Amino acid sequence: MPEFMSIPNMFLAVGVFATIFYIIKICLFIFTGGDAEVHTDFVSLTDTDVSFDFISIQSILAFLMGFGWVGLACFAQFKLSALISFIAAFVFGLIFMFLSAYLMFLIKKLDKRVKINLEDFVGTVGRAYTAFKPQSEGQIEVTINDQLSVIEAYNMTDEEIHAFMPVKIEKVENNKIYIVRV
Repeated sequence: MPEFMSIPNMFLAVGVFATIFYIIKICLFIFTGGDAEVHTDFVSLTDTDVSFDFISIQSILAFLMGFGWVGLACFAQFKLSALISFIAAFVFGLIFMFLSAYLMFLIKKLDKRVKINLEDFVGTVGRAYTAFKPQSEGQIEVTINDQLSVIEAYNMTDEEIHAFMPVKIEKVENNKIYIVRV
């Protein structure tokens, strides 16, 4: 077997490869908020469930990272046989995989989705985000629970409302917001 394909070099290659990609994945998660989110300019009133993603790219990278580094340590540092090093690397890889998946599960639980009752915001003043023709739909910008939100609304008057004009939420029926110009 060529020198570059030795057992320590294979463990080292797996460990380095997985560690580099794991760090990149963590940085993407930190700076973009995860890999499965779509950021838009409207607020969803639906509640989502946090799922436990055991088999994911991140957990597989954690397995490979644990497998590579522990396998290298067992074989090169502790002078264990290749079979024992492989078994130890596999067990520790699984532990890393479970730990990574569990930590991501805990982090995702921090995402707080608050259901709001639109009836509580009748009388709230905001501003038109888009122009409204008489008796038409558009979007308004309003502060809800100390957060500026852009939500769908309906102009219930016979007058045109231009963008950025102040509006007031007049009523809510069937989860539809009706506004008037202030």
